[in-house]
Amino acid sequence: MDRTPVRIDGYAPIADYAAIGNKRTVALVAADGSVDWFCPGGFGAPSALGALLDSADGGTFALAPTEAYTVQRRYLPGTNVLQSTFTTARGSVRITDAMSLPATRALDFTEIIRLVDGLGGEVPMGWAVRPRFDYGRTRGEVVHRGGVPVIVGGQQMLAVQAHGAGIAEGAHGNVHGTFTCAAGTNAVLALSAFTVGPLAYADAEQLRSRVDATVAHWEQWTQGCTYDGPWRGAVLRSALALDLMVDEQRGAIIAAPTMGLPERIGGARNYDYRYAWLRDGNLTLEAMLRLGFVDQVHASLRWMFHTTAHTHPRVQPMYRVDGRGVPDGHDLDHLHGYRGSRPVTRGNAARSQLQLGCYGDIFDMAWHYVEAGNALDAGVGVRMAELADYVCLVWDRPDAGLWELDDQQHFTQSKLGCELTLKRAQQLAERDMLPRDRVDRWAATQAAIQRFVRERCWSDRLKAYTRAADSEELDAAVLLASRGSFLADEPSRLSSTIDAVLLHLGVDGGPLIYRYTGMAGQEGAFLACSFWAAEALARCGRGDEGAAMFESLLAVSNDVGLYSEEIDAATGTLLGNMPQALTHLALINAADVCGRDRSGR
Repeated sequence: MDRTPVRIDGYAPIADYAAIGNKRTVALVAADGSVDWFCPGGFGAPSALGALLDSADGGTFALAPTEAYTVQRRYLPGTNVLQSTFTTARGSVRITDAMSLPATRALDFTEIIRLVDGLGGEVPMGWAVRPRFDYGRTRGEVVHRGGVPVIVGGQQMLAVQAHGAGIAEGAHGNVHGTFTCAAGTNAVLALSAFTVGPLAYADAEQLRSRVDATVAHWEQWTQGCTYDGPWRGAVLRSALALDLMVDEQRGAIIAAPTMGLPERIGGARNYDYRYAWLRDGNLTLEAMLRLGFVDQVHASLRWMFHTTAHTHPRVQPMYRVDGRGVPDGHDLDHLHGYRGSRPVTRGNAARSQLQLGCYGDIFDMAWHYVEAGNALDAGVGVRMAELADYVCLVWDRPDAGLWELDDQQHFTQSKLGCELTLKRAQQLAERDMLPRDRVDRWAATQAAIQRFVRERCWSDRLKAYTRAADSEELDAAVLLASRGSFLADEPSRLSSTIDAVLLHLGVDGGPLIYRYTGMAGQEGAFLACSFWAAEALARCGRGDEGAAMFESLLAVSNDVGLYSEEIDAATGTLLGNMPQALTHLALINAADVCGRDRSGR
């Protein structure tokens, strides 16, 4: 649908962003043609284009008609290459945006390519590259190397190549130009990021060839998807979005490529999600197994075993993609924040929390991997047995829970994660993947956890499992229990828990759900929770309800099929970091379960 993008105080709506990337970093392109987020050095590196978090001084790469227009966007089918058609009173142009991902390249650099093709009439176009390095702290200097303007900021160099896009004029750390694009004519712009060493330039034909190669890469990858259910389009788009967030070198998946996007406009909950969570790794492995992407499964599990070895037997909730610890959270006070939402936090203070559910994530990953016909080596088996022993010692401690809260409690979901750890440990031992000599201890502790949950985490008044022991509050995270804990074997209690969550945490009987009691008005509805509910409905024999809920959620994505973390239930405004891996993972897993229930498989 053609529309006219509108910014508020210089900020595009979060829903207006589409993502392009090369599996090392991601750029966000707004519907009005501006690239407002780009970290050239990698997923967790400082931004060079950061207007997403400071519209005046964050940095951007603008490209659009210089007169009034409407725009319509799509991804080229089966790819992460974005195509936007701009229509003015005098003509129309198509902009194709890609981060080049060719099969081979001798030099290691990141490159945004923007193709402009005239479709009809004549359209006056303007473009400007205005980077601000190190999260907006540094304005670069324009130098010319080999006839190409290069914007230098510290050790970062951004080469601006313009072919058929007018004269590139540079001053005060910016490069800009204007041109007219008539029907049948074209132009090419490229922003290539280098650190040290040679600067690799390309002519227009070479740049177009790189876009073609990038399209071919994504199309070939998509062909490996074996999902044949009723929602293939949405599932493929989610899979493609997830693959943008997978580090190509190590196999880790980040939670989101952005930081600082608010859970409530003007609020203070503006976190950095550019790290790899064990929780997401578990759901990623299951999703990729469902879709047939076996190589990604191997890579993700290898990364998980390698990374957690550094802190064994303790595990951290999240790590950097290279396996190092996440930096502690600190505020970037110089940034205005998205629509004034401050502070913008870099790093994550939850990095050192005790989150007992992480152990269940590790064991569930390993179990699904083995169940799919693979095996664990003996050394990994010994380490996992030691993890299970550790859970026997610590399961009865309060922790921060899946939601990474400061007030530690005996959260139900955490206890269920410990119970799942010991269940999977016994199952893996039965397959000779773990030593068998501790099985009796694991079984006894598992039984103790089950008694604890049944006796202290169940509310007769609510007819539901509660957020924490001896509490009357609810938590949508408990719905994850349908995926493998002992609650999956209690369909009546699971079903009544779903009803309680939908009644007390749901919004006006619709599909949107808040995370836990008390969050209404504090943040948006949490989209992954809604997909968890749809999946849980299908798992406890209420497949028609689950499928209906799933289909209603398809309508709340943005125009190119992407989801953020949350949504304002009153206005439909997307909130939080974007795109959000957890939401897309939840969509894929729910689609498979609801689809199988519908088909009777």
